[in-house]
Amino acid sequence: MNLCAHQVFDRMLMCGDMAKKLRFTAYSSPVLMAELHDLRKRNKRRSVRMFKCRAEGGRVPVGDDVFSVTTSSKYEVDYLGQSTKGDLNLKLDPLHSFGSGQATLEGPIEEVARTEAQAAENLIRELGIQGPFSAQHSPRGIFCSRTLNLRSISVIGYDMDYTLMHYNVMAWEGRAYDYCMENLKNMGFPVDGLSFDPELVIRGLMIDKETGNLVKADRFGYVQRAMHGTNMLSNKAVSEIYGRELTDLRNQSRWEFLNTFFSVSEAVAYAQMVDRLDDGSISADLGTLNYKGLYKAVAKALFRAHVEGQLKSEIMSKPELFVEPDPELPLALLDQKEAGKKLLLITNSDYHYTDKMMKHSFNKFLPNDMDWRDLFDMVIVSARKPEFFQMSHPLYEVVTGEGLMRPCFKAETGGLYSGGSAQMVESSLNVHGDEILYVGDHIYTDVSVSKVHLRWRTALICRELEEEYMALICSRGHREELIELINQKEVVGDLFNQLRLALQRRSKGRPAQTLAATNLADQELTETMQKLLIVMQRLDEKIGLMLESDGELFNKRWGFLSRAGLWDKSHLMRQIEKYADIYTSRVSNFLNYTPFMYFRSQEQSLAHDSPLPDAAMEN
Repeated sequence: MNLCAHQVFDRMLMCGDMAKKLRFTAYSSPVLMAELHDLRKRNKRRSVRMFKCRAEGGRVPVGDDVFSVTTSSKYEVDYLGQSTKGDLNLKLDPLHSFGSGQATLEGPIEEVARTEAQAAENLIRELGIQGPFSAQHSPRGIFCSRTLNLRSISVIGYDMDYTLMHYNVMAWEGRAYDYCMENLKNMGFPVDGLSFDPELVIRGLMIDKETGNLVKADRFGYVQRAMHGTNMLSNKAVSEIYGRELTDLRNQSRWEFLNTFFSVSEAVAYAQMVDRLDDGSISADLGTLNYKGLYKAVAKALFRAHVEGQLKSEIMSKPELFVEPDPELPLALLDQKEAGKKLLLITNSDYHYTDKMMKHSFNKFLPNDMDWRDLFDMVIVSARKPEFFQMSHPLYEVVTGEGLMRPCFKAETGGLYSGGSAQMVESSLNVHGDEILYVGDHIYTDVSVSKVHLRWRTALICRELEEEYMALICSRGHREELIELINQKEVVGDLFNQLRLALQRRSKGRPAQTLAATNLADQELTETMQKLLIVMQRLDEKIGLMLESDGELFNKRWGFLSRAGLWDKSHLMRQIEKYADIYTSRVSNFLNYTPFMYFRSQEQSLAHDSPLPDAAMEN
């Protein structure tokens, strides 16, 4: 369908903040419909001035008259190795409609690009649209680990829990903890006086089932911080326990990785029960328990809370107490669907829970009496991830509102299914590998497995990023002061080491590094070294305290989610970079971008990237 110029402008204008408000509510509000009409009327003259591309007959060539889309059979790869499928191409004939304006596109491309880039920035500001660069530099940005051309994505699959739906962690995990402790009490464990404390742990920690510790490792697997029970260990203790070994997530009998918010209640309960085991409170009637056996008991108690259905029944009865609604999320998915993407919902939750929670979270924010099911081209419940991505399970079609199922051998667009496999999805939709983007919150179940086994493109949802982003900004002064002190110690320390070497050579009757150092008086050499050593020792005390407090604005025990130490990345951050092409705090952040966004990864700096001094360059 062709659009006149002011309609095109209106659609562009609708990307602004006013548009978000109108598109959500104008369907049911005559006042806002009138507001939208006035908005169009005010901008009609301006839009005609902007779009000077009318043909002689007064018709503006748009849509199929001007553009063509690269199909899956004709796509190539661009200079960054990304598929060009879905790119919009320009048909040459309509260029004549620019008239004299076409001349502005001629000449050296460097000059043309400079002019047009400035004009584009100005137009984005005038339209009230938040550009992708400003969106990225915010707590709700989408951050890119591996370059991704969103235009080439044909299918976007979504997990539900903590992805499309964000739970109130204190409420959801708090109730999971309560049920877990109740089950432990029934098993004979002492739980009186214990309460849920989500500040005890953060995502990305590891439970060491052999020692009863929770640990935080850096990107190489070296443990940087550790907590035994609920007590943080000193640096010396950490070094004594883990100084000669690396964490290894492949050793599942020892290490348990806290992949998601669902791990919080389990880790808190385990840490508290380690304290009870250590102080002898656990009855001998339960048998001889070590830390590994204790973990099995806690995991079993929490598993029963989920399997017996008490927790989810309570949540379904009062979803408003457990779910934090996001009104912008349905619009983000609508943009993707209208852009031609096929949307999937693939969740491990059962049909009744999925339907109840999605209705609560989506339906009231959808236009024209849409149901949440209308957003998705295929819904798969009880998917049994991660096995869903690795092997095939029987496929059933959900055929009634009560959840009645029947065996099914092939999935079709628009269907609601239980079980099945990712390979079945690819076959049914005739898409494969990097044409599919899967979005989830679990670094292993959602992101790692789909990437490794199927080469799907992946996006990780990590809600804590918003809090960490703000904590990093507030900690900027602290970190700058800390870096300045470290730099000062390096300068002082370098002189001290040089004088120490000079003293060593002098004691052996050999000359120092230079004639001036050789001629330095013994007393001056000794006093200077004494002074420098005192300064370094005092700096060490100050730096040590500041390093311990670095990141406490995010979590006072564990510091930042993405960092392990001042400069290094955490093990979780390494996992994210390795398996997630993009990552962000919530799905609705896609609303600040477009379904055609080209996410380009940043340059990765290397240790030898530092600019060389001029003298070195001359050599």
